[in-house]
Amino acid sequence: MPPSSFDDKLARYAELLVRIGVNLPEGGKVRIHAPIEAAPLVRLVARAAYRAGAADVRVGYRDDHLDRALYEDGSDAAVDFLPEWLAQEQAAMVADGYAFISIVGEDPSLLAGVNADRVARRSKALAAARREVSEAISGMEVNWTVAGMATPAWARRVFPQLPEEEAVARLWDDIFRVTRADQPDPVAAWDTHLSKLEHLTEYLNEKQYTALHLRSGLGTDLTVGLAEGHIWQGGAETAKNGIRAVPNLPTDEVFTAPHRDRVDGVAVASKPLSVRGQLVEGIRVRFEGGKAVEVRAEQGEETLRQLLATDEGAAHLGEIALVPASAPVAQTGTLFLNTLFDENAASHIALGRCYPTNVQNGENPEALRAAGGNDSLIHVDWMIGTPDMDVDGITADGKCEALMRGGEWVVGERSAAEAKA
Repeated sequence: MPPSSFDDKLARYAELLVRIGVNLPEGGKVRIHAPIEAAPLVRLVARAAYRAGAADVRVGYRDDHLDRALYEDGSDAAVDFLPEWLAQEQAAMVADGYAFISIVGEDPSLLAGVNADRVARRSKALAAARREVSEAISGMEVNWTVAGMATPAWARRVFPQLPEEEAVARLWDDIFRVTRADQPDPVAAWDTHLSKLEHLTEYLNEKQYTALHLRSGLGTDLTVGLAEGHIWQGGAETAKNGIRAVPNLPTDEVFTAPHRDRVDGVAVASKPLSVRGQLVEGIRVRFEGGKAVEVRAEQGEETLRQLLATDEGAAHLGEIALVPASAPVAQTGTLFLNTLFDENAASHIALGRCYPTNVQNGENPEALRAAGGNDSLIHVDWMIGTPDMDVDGITADGKCEALMRGGEWVVGERSAAEAKA
């Protein structure tokens, strides 16, 4: 029987974060990072972790309103100040093998109207200070996962037509649905789903296309060269500590590293981008030789330009991800205004740093650069997929092979099995 009450679903969701998200082993340690509104969920996650045999559970809460207070009332010195020990605790936890659970639920427009230069300046400094930890986690030094929490501020933005209580309930229903927490056996449902994603990555890794060509009715016509020796990933990943975890809940993408110098054409966003507490809408970017050379946005263009100016690699791509239009997030019909969810409703690209795990020997910076992998302080996903998108894989001899038609995969488990045979 499916879980019948909110409390049942929330408890199953907490179990998912521990058992599927980080796959916490007996004796494992976990660090939970969450908004202050998530305390009830965090308590359930902690209980699930201890039931799994956790040796330690550490929790850090955040209040995003403190960021707005800093930007509006803080001095320039306060905006620029970062203590030297800022990332030391998390770095020590990585070294000690802690798993990381991050729960998101921020107001996507919290920093609307705030001085963009101040936000950009501090965001860049924070990224630099946390770079070592960020690279260690994204490079799967340890098992980690990111999941959502229906906070009132986020729910009001997603469902502005509903009273707050109804908006929160509706958002929770969508979260439970797309993470399979509403299924009779969520863990079994995830096992089946992860198997399908594994077949797709096996197929694409066997093919080793030199490029992808993406076209949509919105105007996207983009050729994305792929890094030499690229690796497709998706679903569950095995961390370097040997634990197989699922970094994103939900997840319906398979993704890899573009070649930083071989991206050409136009990319048009199919959904708004929520970044740095602001919404950027109507994005249209033209790439030439891998670099964004023309940039437009109907709203938030200055924020987008600030992102691209972060460093030399910010104007190049670090990820290309394919997602079917029939993915559960897309089927909700909800625009979540949150990248974790919206990126799993549509194929997307990311400005900035690539994941070293997407390139053979990518943990070696020189090998990563030689293969065409991109480096930057940022990694910002934005959605370009549509229900009419076509995607072709381009082989080394220039042949085009259909991967997606009308937003859906035209290769699958059978093709994967044939490619592996």
